[in-house]
Amino acid sequence: MEHSTMQLAETRPPEEIKGFSVSAGIVGLRHALALCWTAFAALGRSLAVSSAISLVGPGLGMVPRAMEGVRSLGARRRELAARWSGVHIPPPPGPLPPVPAGASGAVARYRWIMSDPQTRREFVWVLADPIAGAFLAFFPIALVLSGVWGIGLAFFGVPLSVEWDGLWYQFIPIEGPVTAVLAGVLGALQLPLALWAAPRAVRKHALYTRSMLAPSENELMASRIEHLATTRSDAVDTQMTEIRRIERDLHDGAQARLVAMGMTLDAAEHLLDANPEAVRALLIEARQSSSKALEELRNLVRGIHPPVLADRGLADAVRALAMVCPVTTEVTVDLPGRPEMPVESAAYFAVSEILTNVAKHAQAGRAWIDIRYDHGMLRLTVTDDGQGGADASRGTGLRGIERRLATFDGVLAVNSPVNGPTMVTMELPCVLSSPKTTSF
Repeated sequence: MEHSTMQLAETRPPEEIKGFSVSAGIVGLRHALALCWTAFAALGRSLAVSSAISLVGPGLGMVPRAMEGVRSLGARRRELAARWSGVHIPPPPGPLPPVPAGASGAVARYRWIMSDPQTRREFVWVLADPIAGAFLAFFPIALVLSGVWGIGLAFFGVPLSVEWDGLWYQFIPIEGPVTAVLAGVLGALQLPLALWAAPRAVRKHALYTRSMLAPSENELMASRIEHLATTRSDAVDTQMTEIRRIERDLHDGAQARLVAMGMTLDAAEHLLDANPEAVRALLIEARQSSSKALEELRNLVRGIHPPVLADRGLADAVRALAMVCPVTTEVTVDLPGRPEMPVESAAYFAVSEILTNVAKHAQAGRAWIDIRYDHGMLRLTVTDDGQGGADASRGTGLRGIERRLATFDGVLAVNSPVNGPTMVTMELPCVLSSPKTTSF
């Protein structure tokens, strides 16, 4: 789940709402009609929750599943509010609360809903939306229907009034051709009014949804604190794992070779006068051991922080990874500067891990890496034409990347349908600290 602190202040309305546009009005009417349909969906969800609460039998029954449906509907409303009105509604701070063991009866089910602030908020919203939300969404549509009815009365109002023994259009009694035409004029005036009101009604609907669903500042802060505590714990665990790896590599690699080299030199010292030819062979062996130890130390240093990353930056370091990758890889970079060193290192090792997965598991022929910086966000995308099927929930490698990025409030998104292609997108909030020094 992406954790972010979002402002609850009213967002700036889209440009088309500030004036009058026929096309914007038509689009607004379509959106209003879609929101009316979602209001009916909310009615169905509210009936499902209410029915589940009143079910006879032990336990919470169907209430958690019904509330999951409410939460999914709320997520859909958040998406529509952001896409149609530019109103961003923060997601729930956390998952649904756990079901208490041994609870039974309608009272226990109701208490389970009301115990969590976000669940309670969603419950109230799904009960109110079929009325309040439907009214806001239906208002411009009602203007259109009323306008069309008024125009129709201009032609058929007089005979209908005679047949129905009197007819009114709003405040106008249809008593003859003059009043019928007046009703038609009034109805025609409502059509542009509906086009003007539609986008505004959609935005008001989004603001109403935000007022009902948005978590409070205290809830967001509590979620943020919990997220920081989790990522800090993950960072400490990752650091300790890295320290143990370095210690193991030193102990099993360079340290063992240096010990062996010391023993070889000691043997050479004792044979120096008695057998010079044996000393020569021992010195050659010691020199080979020192070369291998130096090579292992260099590899260890590269695993901690590659020199190319420190010297030339993220772009050239990723290009170096692409050059040694068994899969043909193209790199596209658009960075006006360099991220902070910890962010740069996290991004580099994340790309390295993904390329390793591509080479081992994807059965891909080509891969593409795109690195760019946009609005305070470092975005890295790795795409391959392999067999797909990658899933972060099943792979420890992708989970490790998630934990590494979460330390910096970064997120990982994996889109990998069966038969491919696979696209892994990573985003890291950061500031570019210096202008670029290499040619991209």
